Amino acid sequence: MGYIMNLRKKIGTDPILMVGACVLIFNERDELLMQHRIDNDCWGLAGGSMELGETLEEVALREMYEETGLTAHDLALFDIFSGKDFYYQYPHGDVVYNVTTAYICTDYSGDLRCDLEEAKDLQFFRLDALPENISPPDKIVIRKYLERATK
Repeated sequence: MGYIMNLRKKIGTDPILMVGACVLIFNERDELLMQHRIDNDCWGLAGGSMELGETLEEVALREMYEETGLTAHDLALFDIFSGKDFYYQYPHGDVVYNVTTAYICTDYSGDLRCDLEEAKDLQFFRLDALPENISPPDKIVIRKYLERATK
């Protein structure tokens, strides 16, 4: 997260627009992979912010690999999220308005491994048994996925 970290050194915790991507990763049993985040002690999706010069798909691929050890063979665009519902204040005080592009991945390879700097655990969850404490921005993405899946 070099770009955001450098920006934060200049502006402190003031609100910024943070552009990034997340990935809803599903296994063969249609279970969703989630990580138990260290920063807010919530479960969330693999994802993160864009670095200078990256495409949104490159962000999704990079973050998926860094945070899960999995390499996507195919990503499908799910939706783009922004607006007041994507305001978020991190526990350490940084304030962001997220602009998030969400992808779906069901075709991947690699060995599942947790990035211990960002997360405590990685687990696949059945869609009818998701954890209660989901990170607020990810909760909206997952809710929209569930709404579309039941239509």
